[in-house]
Amino acid sequence: MQPDTKQANTLAAFLRDRRTRLDPAAFGFTGRRRTPGLRREEVAQRANISPTWYTWLEQGRGGAPSADVLDRIAGGLMLTDLEREHLFILALGRPPEMRYRPVQGVSPRLQRLLESFDACPAFIKTATWDVLAWNRAAAVVLTDYATLPPDQRNILRLVFGNPAIRAKQRDWEGMARHLVGAFRVDAARAGAVKEIADLVEELCRTSADFARFWNENDVYAPSEGVKQLQHPELGAVEMEYSAFAVDGRPDLGLLVYNPLDDRIKDRIRAMVAQRDPAGPGADAPSQRPAA
Repeated sequence: MQPDTKQANTLAAFLRDRRTRLDPAAFGFTGRRRTPGLRREEVAQRANISPTWYTWLEQGRGGAPSADVLDRIAGGLMLTDLEREHLFILALGRPPEMRYRPVQGVSPRLQRLLESFDACPAFIKTATWDVLAWNRAAAVVLTDYATLPPDQRNILRLVFGNPAIRAKQRDWEGMARHLVGAFRVDAARAGAVKEIADLVEELCRTSADFARFWNENDVYAPSEGVKQLQHPELGAVEMEYSAFAVDGRPDLGLLVYNPLDDRIKDRIRAMVAQRDPAGPGADAPSQRPAA
């Protein structure tokens, strides 16, 4: 694909700007300079590409580089993930393929957002469907994740390995089949296909139901739907759920469950207040430090 002149000029300006922001001394380059930043040939050296071609890119010439070359330029210019994405969009008209990186927690800002849903269970999960953070409503309606070891806070392990979780579902098979298809989509979108291999192998070995659903190769949109529970204290609960991407964190997803009955919401608030009369605080079990 050949970029048009305006697109090429925008890419050229972005490359020049990021090059001039780098400190040559930090990369072992010495000598007097008339302008700030690295020289073009130094960027080309760091990216292992032709200095002539890199010069053409900064002049708005040379055609569209490959994804591999863009990755090398991004590394040579020490671009952030957001800058790398912007570089790909300028050069190729699309974002780069996802690169999955494990995460250990969420920011206090995201935890406060979860707690703002006082009657709506909500949690944040990774692309491998490990639950990282949750609110008090989720602890009383779904699962009290704080009572589980971190490696057991995986949605699929709970659904396919915990009889109590299974007993609460009014249509376990339909829910579980949809869950597996949505999990497959989430992992692929986040570039985590290799990262889920061990989990998939484990679940296929320990659960015939999971193996059956996984081998069906169905895919489902993980974005929204209706969840029906038979809760031991609340009785029959019907909730609409919506999934949201966390801006700047494509590896994380926010799920919010909205009970359709206002009386159920009032009872959830009462259960939360009974379990935690002091209200949200810094020592809440649903809070985990960011990575």
